[in-house]
Amino acid sequence: MHKAEGINLALTLWLGGVLAGLESEGNQKRTSGSSGPETDVDPQTPVLRISQLDALELDSSLEQLVWTQFSQCFHNCRPGLLTPLEPELRALLHLLLWRFTLYSSSATVGQSLLSLRYHNILSSSGRYRPLSRRQKLGLALLTAGPRWLQERSHSLLLCLSSGGSVSERDGGLLQQGLRNCLTLVSSITQLANLINFLVFLRKGRHPVLSERIVGARAAFSEPNVVRDVTYQYMNRELLWHGFAEFLIFLLPLINTRKLKATVFSFVFGGESADRAGSTEGQGVWKECGLCGEWPTMPHAVGCQHVFCYYCIKSHSIADAYLTCPKCGAEAGQPEPVKMEVEMIVM
Repeated sequence: MHKAEGINLALTLWLGGVLAGLESEGNQKRTSGSSGPETDVDPQTPVLRISQLDALELDSSLEQLVWTQFSQCFHNCRPGLLTPLEPELRALLHLLLWRFTLYSSSATVGQSLLSLRYHNILSSSGRYRPLSRRQKLGLALLTAGPRWLQERSHSLLLCLSSGGSVSERDGGLLQQGLRNCLTLVSSITQLANLINFLVFLRKGRHPVLSERIVGARAAFSEPNVVRDVTYQYMNRELLWHGFAEFLIFLLPLINTRKLKATVFSFVFGGESADRAGSTEGQGVWKECGLCGEWPTMPHAVGCQHVFCYYCIKSHSIADAYLTCPKCGAEAGQPEPVKMEVEMIVM
């Protein structure tokens, strides 16, 4: 929870400034012209794998944050209002973020936070070259397109099978064939993504397949960038998880019922004893010490309190060291209570 809140807070604070800054930076680039590279950063300098993965995680968190804020605008409307158009709305929000981040400065929000940007590896120059418009558009389509197609595949299959003058049998065969084709394409895509990720772990370039296809690679935007690693959050998480594991191990060993009865008898010992002596034979025999109802088949366990047979039997089976919840006395073998009933004839 702390990590998610930290990511959302950081993205919220940076979103307005980054979007405005990137737009103004793009305007300055257009007015200044192509006089030369902005910095002398070597694009061939390898970028840490964890930095590239962190940039992708930040981008995903930003999209989820924007979608959450957008959906909260319709919180008071009819439930399920956005559900029929959710894939299209998510794609539009992704394109909106792409327009004001990647399209303007060749860098996503996550890359900007980590001092990274995309480098065009298709260029023959040894210096940094930003992505072309075609590469930026390809990244947007290869990122939002497959996701939208996967979410809309079922609706598209129904529309294609029901359209035109196709018989029911032919429509079923067509739908089955299209479903098999989509399944095959999806399997091939997932396999390609897996192979690409394994190659990324080996060589440290192109964490996603779309970057490899369009020829984009992450590079540093500033010279001498040092990744600061703070262990404060890690220490806090380790301490909390260790304490939680200790509680998980300790709590089942504590007899909370006996502890509660002991504390109750210690705090209200004399007062409860006087009250028990005065009400003996009146209220003690009228209710079960466990369920509080009139005792059914009353049984005692060695103290003055009575219990239903099924209540005390089930609790004694579940807890071998059962104590009376009223007085804290150790529970013995349940024995039936013999009661004398005096009938008065008027």
